[in-house]
Amino acid sequence: MAEYWYNTETGEVEEGRRSDWSKVMGPYPSREGAQHAIEQAKARTQAWDREDEERR
Repeated sequence: MAEYWYNTETGEVEEGRRSDWSKVMGPYPSREGAQHAIEQAKARTQAWDREDEERR
């Protein structure tokens, strides 16, 4: 089964990890999932920030 990685340096999706681990996010089970990696990461970070604020 193919794995997809989002390259944070180029903004491209890679099928199979071809780039250095420090430049990729993943693996994702689909190309579409990898394409939305940054949005997912931002949403999670915002949710964690809200949780931190609520605990204060």
